[in-house]
Amino acid sequence: MKKTLVSALATALVVGAASTTFAAANPFSDVPRDHWAYDAVTQLAADGVVEGYGDGTYRGDRNITRYEMAQMVAKAMAKGGNVPVSDKALIDRLAAEFADELNNLGVRVTKLERNADMVKWNGKLEYTYTSERLEKKDRENADNLVFRLEPSAEVNNHWHVNARLDASTSMKADKSGPDETNDGVTLVRAWAQGDYDDFTVKLGKMELASVEGSYQAPGSIILDKEFSGGEVSFGKDLKAKLQAGQTNLEYTFNSNARKDLDSKDAANYQGLELQYDKDKFVFGAGYYRLKGTPLKSVAGLKKADDDTFDIWAVNGGYRFDKNVTLSGAYAYNNSTNSKRSGQVSFDYKGADPADKGSWGAYVSYRHLGGASVLATQDGALYGTKGIELGTNYTLFNNVVLSAKYFKGKTIEKQADDKVQKLFGRVEFLF
Repeated sequence: MKKTLVSALATALVVGAASTTFAAANPFSDVPRDHWAYDAVTQLAADGVVEGYGDGTYRGDRNITRYEMAQMVAKAMAKGGNVPVSDKALIDRLAAEFADELNNLGVRVTKLERNADMVKWNGKLEYTYTSERLEKKDRENADNLVFRLEPSAEVNNHWHVNARLDASTSMKADKSGPDETNDGVTLVRAWAQGDYDDFTVKLGKMELASVEGSYQAPGSIILDKEFSGGEVSFGKDLKAKLQAGQTNLEYTFNSNARKDLDSKDAANYQGLELQYDKDKFVFGAGYYRLKGTPLKSVAGLKKADDDTFDIWAVNGGYRFDKNVTLSGAYAYNNSTNSKRSGQVSFDYKGADPADKGSWGAYVSYRHLGGASVLATQDGALYGTKGIELGTNYTLFNNVVLSAKYFKGKTIEKQADDKVQKLFGRVEFLF
């Protein structure tokens, strides 16, 4: 079977002379017919990719220079459309690797070709089931399916661009979008990131997550969404983070606890975090400011038509070992009647998607009051307090199962204040 151009090139690069028995038709005197690389070298010679030396030898046992390799790549590139698609992709990668040498040889390599092998795709297929059970009210059940793509592309040595695209469908209603109104694919995030020594810059639409959610299993008690703007972080053990931009508060608050927000305008957002994380200890503080017309629609405001939230927060944790962590977080928002939010969590390990059979579990007391503007609500809902239990397990490599259960009551006392929530999820990651 005839080798493809690239496979022949790869074979020829590792050839070494192995015999002294020659045939008259051989292209090179030091590559006999019975040599394992004969077919590859012969094809490359016929295609004009390799020429050997003036004395009729190939000298496969000699190390070649990067310029010599670049010349071979240039000749392979010259074949243009006469190579299979699979070969074209591999040639583009070789062109990216030897771009500088090719440019010096007068072979133009475009920016796209130079970075063709620097684009990475990750993603997952995710099914989620939830059941919200409020005392003396009908259960609210939902089962949603999300297909997610997360591309990342390298721009240069310091900068890369990232995105997250979600296509959602409500399986219960057989309609696209988790709210049964959103058809098609949604660009959830898109940002450019520059990484330097102990210094990172982000610009675009990116994750908005208060820092406690990064290491406390239940998630964030303040922020867990996206915002459009900029972020700067610097430091190593002691890290500072500055954020500024806008965030849309649509569907932020649970409808059972608050009336829906007006989503026509986004709220302005600024955030500052200081976080220390070294060895067994982690602790920090944060300030988050939200201002805009949508906040006037929030139920439970201390002052009517107040459009500004100033939220202060602290968090801390202790790692007993690499698997066991005790942590807590507290946040305060003076603009609402229910001012406080907090949680205390004890968590063990956690499922590793790459490690079949790995698992984790946690137990947490959660109190999602007025400071929980954009909190994680997989288990506990806004305006409730109680115990949340969770576990996850890697069933197969890159197949992770998760389950959570919350039992509590509403923060504001009422006759029917008992709340329960079931949460289940399976993720197929790629």
